[in-house]
Amino acid sequence: MLSAPGLLFFILGCAALTAPYMTLAANRIVAGDGFRAWQLAAPGPSVLALGVLAAGLAMGVLGAWPTLRVIGAALGLGALIWLLTLGSTTLLDGAGEYARVSPAAGFWCLVVVLALLLADGLTNLSPGPWARLGILGVILGLLAALLTSGLLSQLSIMQEFSSRKPAFFDALSRHLWLSLGSLLLAAIIGLPLGIACYRKPRLQDTLLPALSFLQTIPSLAMFGIMIPLLGWVGDTIPGAQAIGIAGIGFAPAFIALVLYSLLPVVANTAAGLGSTPPAAQEAARGMGMTFIQRLAKVELPLGLPIILAGLRIVLVQNIGLAVIAGLIGGGGFGAFVFQGLNQTAIDLILLGALPTVALALVAGVLMDILVALTQPHTRHVSESAP
Repeated sequence: MLSAPGLLFFILGCAALTAPYMTLAANRIVAGDGFRAWQLAAPGPSVLALGVLAAGLAMGVLGAWPTLRVIGAALGLGALIWLLTLGSTTLLDGAGEYARVSPAAGFWCLVVVLALLLADGLTNLSPGPWARLGILGVILGLLAALLTSGLLSQLSIMQEFSSRKPAFFDALSRHLWLSLGSLLLAAIIGLPLGIACYRKPRLQDTLLPALSFLQTIPSLAMFGIMIPLLGWVGDTIPGAQAIGIAGIGFAPAFIALVLYSLLPVVANTAAGLGSTPPAAQEAARGMGMTFIQRLAKVELPLGLPIILAGLRIVLVQNIGLAVIAGLIGGGGFGAFVFQGLNQTAIDLILLGALPTVALALVAGVLMDILVALTQPHTRHVSESAP
């Protein structure tokens, strides 16, 4: 039996091979010349690498064995890395001191296709939350080993990283502070508001539309609104600038992210508490529980998966929105993105964009695992396991 998604991925992968796989440029700024995958090395290694890639894509077509689809995706990704290393050495040979090689559209399309094939195979295997955590750990470990091995050191993006290593880790720290810190503050504010909305539906009818209105404001406009407001606070209130409150920088970006985060937190908290079965509420009342006891022992535990789903939305959203903070001096990976745009340096843009995407994917998977662990069925299985 054939897998329809696997067949689609096979066709898309074959089409991606017709696009340039790598580019060679005279320096980091000018546009490079594209080279197809079979032009990157001698015929023998190229044919072997392409054969492994084609075999990996073909294994994805077999619908009855999802494990083979996972193995095929892993083989295909390994072949992609092999082609990169072959191409880097071949293209840079005699190209000049300032020459740069970079992955091109064909490579990125194949990465997406094989990642989707891997996700499809894992979905059909239906691993439990702890197995998913283990798989994520293996993937991150392999990625870390690859990046630190030096195999990709000739690529332009790795050279950008090497020349900006301290700035990169500073941007990573600032990006995490923006996204995780705004999530924490939004939770501190939003969870009590969500409980209040659950208790008083009239408050919910007033508050949620107001928070929805904040979501309609474009992110650039929101950051722009924060600049004059916090600039006035910093100039007017003694000591405000000493703690970092100013028109540009970390503070306006952080507050804007908190405002964007409130709607999912408040709405999902109210919805999660409201999802408690009436029978469970009546039983709690019959046992003489107070409101606080019902909230702590019945409603919050049963509504926790929905509440965590709201926090997941906020975390992934804030990791992406934090990039725009680079426009107002907020730091984070957005600084690399906008520097690259100003310099027309694609690899500098990727140095900011790719870690952002990776952070969002990892955060989303971790939050999904946490949501799964809080599901009543999952908790029951975990507690009854020997």
